[in-house]
Amino acid sequence: MTASAVLFGFMTVTIRLASQQLHAFEIAFFRSLFGFVFALPLLLRHGPGLLRTDKWRFYVLRCCIGIVSMFAGFWAVVHLPLAQAISLSYATPLFVTVGAVLFLGEVVRLRRWTAVLLGFVGVVVIVRPGAADFSAASLIALLAAAMSGTVAISIKYLSRTEHPDAIVLITTGLWVLLSLPGAVPVWQWPSGWVWLWVVLAGGFGTIAHLLWTRALKLGEVSALTPLSFLQLPVVIVFGYFLFAEKLDLWTGVGAAVIVGSNIYIAHREARLARPVVTDTRVASETAG
Repeated sequence: MTASAVLFGFMTVTIRLASQQLHAFEIAFFRSLFGFVFALPLLLRHGPGLLRTDKWRFYVLRCCIGIVSMFAGFWAVVHLPLAQAISLSYATPLFVTVGAVLFLGEVVRLRRWTAVLLGFVGVVVIVRPGAADFSAASLIALLAAAMSGTVAISIKYLSRTEHPDAIVLITTGLWVLLSLPGAVPVWQWPSGWVWLWVVLAGGFGTIAHLLWTRALKLGEVSALTPLSFLQLPVVIVFGYFLFAEKLDLWTGVGAAVIVGSNIYIAHREARLARPVVTDTRVASETAG
């Protein structure tokens, strides 16, 4: 999950670089297209059997939600300072916690609910509705976070029965088809370095997606997702040196509140899980 977060940060930077020439929706298409190309070796490794599934309808539904999240997220990255766009994406674990209770049956206790509420306070601090510098683009970023939370829940559900590589390959393939209609009305051919940026966006995105899917298969979705905060230092550094962007006070405060709540959620999950792990190990040693 840590490596996935860093690579998603790199992908965000390449999206902003490509946006100097291309519309966000077209970048989303190229990210999907080249992401699918980078995922094709999975088919060579596992064979055509990797595509056998009885959950095609669920995949299509999951990918439709994913495309909404991608379009909204890419649009926010293009129209907001990078640090603000990524900070608002940290609301994803908050939506994931709620979704994990509703759809996965995970148990969330009072302390974690309190952390979730504090996290949403951090979101309000960043968005600052009613303030003079309020930007509607921040609401688009929040929409992307909510949809991304739904996607994380769907991946956790699929990972119970589906191979992680199958999830990535099928998902990226469907994304190509679903993102094309949004790209056509704003289409223009990339030129020069922009080709490199869209190829890298696809590569970084697919590798990060592979790692993310494996992480969600191995651990609790509500405990792992908060590690996405590691994107922030990546985009702050690149945002400063490439785009002369500085982290403003309110974004920093809001991000700190959101990240703090997410870290507490992860810490709480680890503490609750530790006795189970210990008991399992002791039982195994006794049996041995």
